[in-house]
Amino acid sequence: MNLPGNSGLHLYKLKKSEPKGLTRNIGNFLRFLEAISFSHGSVLNISNVARECQIERKVVESYISILEDLLLAFRIPVFSRRAKRALSSHPKFYFFDAGVYLALCPSGPLDRPEETGGAALEGLVAQHLRAWIDYRNKDCRLYFWRTSSGNEVDFILYGKDVFWAIEVKHTATVHPRDLRSLKTFGQDYPEAKRTLLYRGPEKLSRDDIIIQSCEEFFGELR
Repeated sequence: MNLPGNSGLHLYKLKKSEPKGLTRNIGNFLRFLEAISFSHGSVLNISNVARECQIERKVVESYISILEDLLLAFRIPVFSRRAKRALSSHPKFYFFDAGVYLALCPSGPLDRPEETGGAALEGLVAQHLRAWIDYRNKDCRLYFWRTSSGNEVDFILYGKDVFWAIEVKHTATVHPRDLRSLKTFGQDYPEAKRTLLYRGPEKLSRDDIIIQSCEEFFGELR
């Protein structure tokens, strides 16, 4: 993975735009980290994050750039090649490590463990896919797919010899509704290999969609 060469520039811009500097605004940065944790594994809306932590949008953009320059976070864009439907324009956001997300995301009586676990599992899959691309398929790119009507496939891998649609479900049982987005994607892109990853033990096939455990999938990647 190549290190970005402009991390110092982002830090410089942040200090210029914030007279007191990052170190004197640690409270703002901590509020930002908590607010951005809710965007892990989700479509990133910077304006909503800025509103949540009561910080200017341009400062939030600088904070996100710092996380990315330090390789602590990354964004993946929407797959739009030969699009047949109206698509979302915002990227998805992830921390580089699911453990970092779990450490930053607040938990309490109103927070459901299955939601946190689902985002963490999706982030773990993203980590493995990015490592696989860097080590095995450098011409491949990682995307996600989301239509304006709300159909979403978590990951699209697209490269010279790779076209893969992957959905991640934090469940041990697969229901027909869990396959809906992959089926829709298959209607637009019948060339794609479609896979649903879940927490169950069995490897299945339904409507040309492979269903397998995350553990088995990780083993096959290696």
